Amino acid sequence: MNDSSWGAPAGSGLGGPDQGPAPAGPAYDRQQAAQTRPMPIVPDVPAGGFQDGHGRGAAHPSGPLFRDETPHEHPQEPMSSPTPPPPPAPSSAPRQKKSAGRDLGAAIGVGVGLGAVIIASLFIWKPAFVGVIAVAVVVGLWELTSRLQERKAIKAPLVPLAVGGAAMVVAGYVRGAEGAWVAMALTALAVLVWRMTEPPEGYLKDVTAGVFAAFYVPFLATFVALLLTADDGPQRVLTFLILTVVSDTGAYAIGWRFGKHKLAPRISPGKTREGLVGAVTFAMAAGALCMQFMIDDGVWWQGLILGLAVAASATLGDLGESMIKRDLGIKDMGTLLPGHGGIMDRLDSLLPTAPVVWLLMALFVGTG
Repeated sequence: MNDSSWGAPAGSGLGGPDQGPAPAGPAYDRQQAAQTRPMPIVPDVPAGGFQDGHGRGAAHPSGPLFRDETPHEHPQEPMSSPTPPPPPAPSSAPRQKKSAGRDLGAAIGVGVGLGAVIIASLFIWKPAFVGVIAVAVVVGLWELTSRLQERKAIKAPLVPLAVGGAAMVVAGYVRGAEGAWVAMALTALAVLVWRMTEPPEGYLKDVTAGVFAAFYVPFLATFVALLLTADDGPQRVLTFLILTVVSDTGAYAIGWRFGKHKLAPRISPGKTREGLVGAVTFAMAAGALCMQFMIDDGVWWQGLILGLAVAASATLGDLGESMIKRDLGIKDMGTLLPGHGGIMDRLDSLLPTAPVVWLLMALFVGTG
């Protein structure tokens, strides 16, 4: 400490024998000075620091006073807790940007490739596009049944599902809705019979999963084939695809940039209410343009309704598959499409949207 702490200022009673008694603190007179070890130099006490009950400098601050002092040198004085270290200085490292969570380059490349195949088959020869739908259905069924068996030990029979699913799509294109319903009924019956060739344990859960898979993947996909049967079928299918993709893109872009409020945190933590607003806005704008300029006898206000319905059904479809994946404990249904996951991870919003678009198109402009 400095001289003001340990020296003898005038009038303090520490300068000579004619002054009053020494203040509280360590004894320090001339007679005892010779018997006392030399005082080491210690750091100054900051202003407003340690004081005794009379406002004067205290003898000991918290903890050992001298640098060479240890707790063993003063066993009669309990050690107080050390002064906490100062908070760390704020890091100068730049904040990390939000991550998209997937390989966007691969996702874009795969999306462009799929789009080229779809457009080419859709406008060159309609039956070729029906074949594209059938292939997607079979691969989707394979992914779904494989994950069910791996994660839940549910053996939904793939062979009758694959054959019946492809037949469902073809029947929908050739015979319309009636043909699709007949093919669906026959597929369900085939699942029941096929499973009888194995032991009865787990029969109920296996056939239930099989009938669910038949309805969820191929039956809903037949509505895309029903859209294709109209005179302007390619334009209707393209409108359906554009609106669904735009809805997903709007939800992703707005949710990634502005999303703060979770839409369904227990089902899909990545989805936000702001993303839903983006999906609705983008889909309604795209719907108005598509109905006005691509669909025969279509009107822009019909596109607004269509876009709103697509945003709702696509979001519900995405949440529905998220529920399935959460129950199975997986992130993606497959790895066939780099940057996307599996086929089912791309069909999740398309499948429930197909019947919605078909129904509204039939109401607005008919099925011809």
